[in-house]
Amino acid sequence: MTSYRELIGRDELDDLDSILAMTNTDFEGIIHTVTDNCDAMFTWNYGKGERPALTKLYEKAKRSQWNGETDLPWETEVDQEEFAHLAVSQFGFQQLDLTHSPFQNWGDKEWLTLGVESQNWTLSQFMHGEQGALLATAKIVETVPWIDAKYYAATQVMDEARHVEVFAKYLDTKLSGHYPMNMHLGMLLDDIIEDSRWDMTYLGMQIMVEGLALAAFGFMHQLTEDPLLKKLLRYVMSDEARHVAFGVLSLKEVYAEMSSPELQERAEFAFEAAVRMRDRFLQQEVWERLGVDPKKAIPFAQQSPLRAEFQKMLFTKIVPNCKKLGLLDANEGWLRQRFTEIGVIEYENLTDTGEEYDAFALADDETHAAS
Repeated sequence: MTSYRELIGRDELDDLDSILAMTNTDFEGIIHTVTDNCDAMFTWNYGKGERPALTKLYEKAKRSQWNGETDLPWETEVDQEEFAHLAVSQFGFQQLDLTHSPFQNWGDKEWLTLGVESQNWTLSQFMHGEQGALLATAKIVETVPWIDAKYYAATQVMDEARHVEVFAKYLDTKLSGHYPMNMHLGMLLDDIIEDSRWDMTYLGMQIMVEGLALAAFGFMHQLTEDPLLKKLLRYVMSDEARHVAFGVLSLKEVYAEMSSPELQERAEFAFEAAVRMRDRFLQQEVWERLGVDPKKAIPFAQQSPLRAEFQKMLFTKIVPNCKKLGLLDANEGWLRQRFTEIGVIEYENLTDTGEEYDAFALADDETHAAS
């Protein structure tokens, strides 16, 4: 079995010093290049419908396209400070005992600034992640050998372009600043793009990154009071559920035929991805911008019950989907043990996204395109 140091670069999962040592120093860079080690794969089998579940998903995607420019109410006025204040109060930081914390002398101004910067950071990471999905799905179109999967992946490329577009527009027109990509997210996206095997692109992006995004968007959709952001997230979630289902439906067939060593490698990659995504939500860049030592701020912030619950709920889609794929119990339950260690195994019996994606679908009257 691969050691934690080989998987995530440290011996202990919660070694904060090692986590914070991973920082993005390329603040001014515009282009980031990753070597894409894949072979583009043509197929001369044009027999559409050989995989009925993927055909159904493809037809669903064609009917569900929406226009980010015209279907969202961009004329909505957004008072970022009002919503930032609500966001901070929802996480309950100010209800904690602030004595001997980095925040013991904070007043309303400092808490408001935290809320504003957290919003800027969160939406920036969503935007960066969506561009990662854009590149990864384009790679799936190239590399997957089935025509039904190529058809569907092509619709997802359009979806991801739309997601990058709307998050970028919201950041530029409604919020007050961008953040560079978090290093933990960036390292994971680089790994996904660099791997030559098409099923690893599926696993890293469709199951792990998109699965976590679907849960995170749902959490924010539930909490936000901003009607524009709420609708934006509703639309994006309708697409994301199909994307995760695409991964589940495709990989279930492939993993059923894999050997134990092959499944172990996939389980280890899934765990590495889970830890990297968990680490990115520590928001170390926000604390640094505010002049607060992340090593002191993060342990305090982790005491917030709602924040702790949020970090666990990020895995509500990932764990049941890994179970559906047979990864959870492969090789004497290696991944089950790892998910138990990080406290998320409780979600294993939730409905997998391959079964529930229709529940996220937009109603016919929700978009101009759908109607």
